[in-house]
Amino acid sequence: MLHFRRSTLLKELFHTNLKRPAAVSRNKSWLPSHNCVAAASFDAKVVSTLKVLHADVHRPLLSGGASWSTRSYCVKSEGAVTPDEPGKKDDVTTGATGDKRRNAGILPSLEDLLFYTIAEGQEKIPAHKFIAALKTTGLRTGDPRLKECMATLKETLKNTSDGVMLDRHLFKKCVQSNIVLLTQAFRKKFVIPDFPTFASHIDELYESAKKLDEGQVADYIPQLAKFNPDLWAVSLCTVDGQRHTVGDTKVPFCLQSCVKPLKYAIAVHDHGTDYVHSFIGKEPSGLRFNKLFLDEEDKPHNPMVNAGAIVCTSLIKQGASNAEKFDYVMDFLNKMAGNEYVGFSNATFQSERESGDRNFAIGYYLKEKKCFPEGTDMTSILDFYFQLCSIEVTCESASVMAATLANGGFCPITGERVLSPESVRDTLSLMHSCGMYDFSGQFAFHVGLPAKSGVAGGILLVVPNVMGIMCWSPPLDKLGNSVRGIQFCTDLVELFNFHNYDNLRHFAKKHDPRREGGDQRLPPFGPMDYESLQQELALNAPLWKKICPTESNQDSSTTIVKRHPNVGDDLF
Repeated sequence: MLHFRRSTLLKELFHTNLKRPAAVSRNKSWLPSHNCVAAASFDAKVVSTLKVLHADVHRPLLSGGASWSTRSYCVKSEGAVTPDEPGKKDDVTTGATGDKRRNAGILPSLEDLLFYTIAEGQEKIPAHKFIAALKTTGLRTGDPRLKECMATLKETLKNTSDGVMLDRHLFKKCVQSNIVLLTQAFRKKFVIPDFPTFASHIDELYESAKKLDEGQVADYIPQLAKFNPDLWAVSLCTVDGQRHTVGDTKVPFCLQSCVKPLKYAIAVHDHGTDYVHSFIGKEPSGLRFNKLFLDEEDKPHNPMVNAGAIVCTSLIKQGASNAEKFDYVMDFLNKMAGNEYVGFSNATFQSERESGDRNFAIGYYLKEKKCFPEGTDMTSILDFYFQLCSIEVTCESASVMAATLANGGFCPITGERVLSPESVRDTLSLMHSCGMYDFSGQFAFHVGLPAKSGVAGGILLVVPNVMGIMCWSPPLDKLGNSVRGIQFCTDLVELFNFHNYDNLRHFAKKHDPRREGGDQRLPPFGPMDYESLQQELALNAPLWKKICPTESNQDSSTTIVKRHPNVGDDLF
């Protein structure tokens, strides 16, 4: 359903079609037998209009058959073939009929529906109004998927006399190349349907954590000690590419240990799980991240501690020079970030190498225990390790990296597959159990989400199948985690049901931003009187009388109307 100002759109379309001679079949088979309005006595012209609107909103998938998924574009419409209707026309005939009717001006196109939704009854739309409406969905004008739309819009405005106004035909020209994505956005079919409300909650959590003044900026790497302790930023990116940022999100900082899960994912993507874990374990160590200690098999405990990360570094692009290896990893990270900012701090690299005695000690210990692949140059690997720790990101670009992990290895803003499902699954598993240094158990218990912290103050947080978040604030607690970042993550899970086990039956009530309205406790269906049904369909009283002339709001009979799962949401 087009949720954005749909009542005005429906009123106009009904008004137009009620005056037009009926040009479509009066057959009511477009309504499912269990539909909540099947028992009503509908006026044939209005029913035809409903069918017209319903069929065309789902036009892109009409040839694919019926679907009742909450994320689907298509429900059963006039002419659709189902197993219990063998006499129906095939999909090709149905599509051809729809094209003829659309060409005759009977069916509105998706572009037209989108125009009338935003126009609110006007003949032209100010360009800034379209941009503002787009931003409320969470999409950005710089989204790579909207490149053609934005380029056409810019060119169109440059060549029109109105300058900033779009009529229906100009609007259609601008949006037609990205109409599927835009329709999905304005129909609130993204993973976070009410994005402005969700973003306002994130802002509140940000402000709450900002008040904390505890912790110390890391000083054992001289370059890190120069950061202002008041810096604080949060960025998020959903699996649909919805973006929100607050704070100092454009300030570059080094990934440090936040790069560990990313290079582990690259190693598993290249070599597979079994090969990688023939060199590295999977268990939490229970020790400080930079301890000289191996497990009972003389392997590093996991790839999230320094010893495991150094061995993991040696598995990437074996046999190549450090320059080739570095370019290879940077290419991966750029793809994960959707080609947003990924840089390198040479000053931090030099600072790390000069103060890296502990890591050199770990390297020699690993070499003595034969933990590296045969033929590995340990000192060269340590240089490469320091380089990867010195890779720079911003909160914004790192949130897209996290969202790529949340999205099963597909970058949400480019649609490109970057990592294999196996590598993403294994990475998130280890982030969940080992990602937060000695605080990993506490974090898994209280927050219940995969995360990785770094001594630069970053926390890379993943909500699988929903979003990726990057929090950054330099002051650290005694375990090496960002004080404000930990507070933000804890508050986030207290407010929203993002914890791995929040969806268990009878769990304490929290907001669910994945559902419109945010309440996961609403029943999926239940009794609904005609007044409620009228409101559900966004129909005003006079129009409702035309649809159901024999019915009134006061129904003295015992008959009730049932709202069925997903039916109301996908009616239009």
